[in-house]
Amino acid sequence: MKIGVPKEIKDQEGRVAVTPAGILHLIQQGHAVVVEVDAGVASGFANEQYEQAGARLVSAAEAWAADLVVKVKEPIASEYHYLDGQLVFTFFHLAGVDPALTVALLASATTAIAYETLEDSYGRLPILAPMSAVAGNMATLMGSYYLAGFNGGKGVQLGRVVGKRHGKVVVVGDGVVGQHAAQVACGMGANVFVAGIDTAFMQNIQTTVLPEATFFLSTSEAIGTHLLDADLVVGAILCRGAQAPKVISEAMVASLAAGSVVVDVSIDQGGCIATSRPTSHSDPVFVKHGVVHYCVTNMPGAYPRTSTIALMDATLPYILKIADIGKDGLKHDKELMTAVNTLDGVITCRAVADALGMADKYAPIID
Repeated sequence: MKIGVPKEIKDQEGRVAVTPAGILHLIQQGHAVVVEVDAGVASGFANEQYEQAGARLVSAAEAWAADLVVKVKEPIASEYHYLDGQLVFTFFHLAGVDPALTVALLASATTAIAYETLEDSYGRLPILAPMSAVAGNMATLMGSYYLAGFNGGKGVQLGRVVGKRHGKVVVVGDGVVGQHAAQVACGMGANVFVAGIDTAFMQNIQTTVLPEATFFLSTSEAIGTHLLDADLVVGAILCRGAQAPKVISEAMVASLAAGSVVVDVSIDQGGCIATSRPTSHSDPVFVKHGVVHYCVTNMPGAYPRTSTIALMDATLPYILKIADIGKDGLKHDKELMTAVNTLDGVITCRAVADALGMADKYAPIID
């Protein structure tokens, strides 16, 4: 199969979908690979490295014309005209982005294979996990940065000062994002509180991963109470394939002291904070009710080298499998079936169809 790797053009997105080492592996397995010129430069991979690995450097149009296009982020409007019935393997987050993308995928009969909904045989999300980890680490770092007085924050430092903890961090969600955000906050020396919905799971995480954090059951009342004196709030809610529920209301945000910071890592799926709206690395924050909001939709893109290598470790086996079995083989592979969001002009992920109000466009994959 011919595999294409376009350059990412989303704002400040430095990641690339395949490293030179990944290219070499795909070619050794009998596949042809074309890479757009400069696709890997921001991640530290030169054009010459791709050529040495056996890839051919091409234009964006030729990279998109491959049988299988492998990306990092969803196609943006200026790329829709490249959609032409090929297989596209990337982060789509269709439930949380402009419905125009889904309309374009359906009109072009593109097979959208989404990183974020791919489940392995254990029910885990192997491709989403490493990017969630990077975003979780980053959430606390960005929150700490914007708490600084010169950034409009309330001037609270998250950390130990002569042995005493300073700053209160509330993390809503105890999955991969939440755990990493809480770990960083604990390591800095803040007072950390984590909301979850499974008591047994929370007890296990507290024992094995986050002994310094305090866990509490995620109810509206409990979250509201904890937010009254919070300095940083991290929204880390995930509903697989679906829009994130607004677990933090506008009233809760308004209850925060002026200069507090919220980081909504769920923004790719629409956000879990009622006052959130998508932002970019070029313009990352806005203020509402006196609270600084950080809602960048491609957070791991800020650390492209680390993120690219971590992503490649997760995606390469699946890229190879898709290239080996082709479109016709997708419906016979249980793992890959979980990742297919559109196929032959219909939506194949129920959560996406429901979130976009497109139930009439939904049809399950039948093996």
